[in-house]
Amino acid sequence: MRNLLVAALILAAPLAAQAQTPAAPAAAAARTPSPPGAEVYIISPKNGAKVHNPVLVQFGLKGMGIAPAGVKFDNTGHHHLLIDTDAPADLSAPLPATDNIRHFGKGQTETSLTLSPGKHTLQLLLADQNHIPHDPPVISKKITITVEK
Repeated sequence: MRNLLVAALILAAPLAAQAQTPAAPAAAAARTPSPPGAEVYIISPKNGAKVHNPVLVQFGLKGMGIAPAGVKFDNTGHHHLLIDTDAPADLSAPLPATDNIRHFGKGQTETSLTLSPGKHTLQLLLADQNHIPHDPPVISKKITITVEK
């Protein structure tokens, strides 16, 4: 038994040494190009709207198509809804999934939200099969809505 333990430690030593070696920086993934004139927008609610919960948000897209996350087709992507936040500064990285960045990786084109009463901002950002925004980014104008009690 002791010999097996010693053998396991000897075999594991090179792996431990490799784990401590700093890794080379990963090459940034090439961003998927978006076609000229591609546009994403919020159909409803309209900018400045006063709404009640649940809030139906409908997504619009021109010049591109929708494909689920993980599916690669030219000139397609899927929606990400930014709620009360700005787009990330680094658009070469996959968008995180948070309460403020909602992913619609199944190809959904609308959602129903429950938001706290008060003012909120909404913005759409299209991303490729890997949740990475296109180049140039296909991003909507930010709208402001007021959720009433």
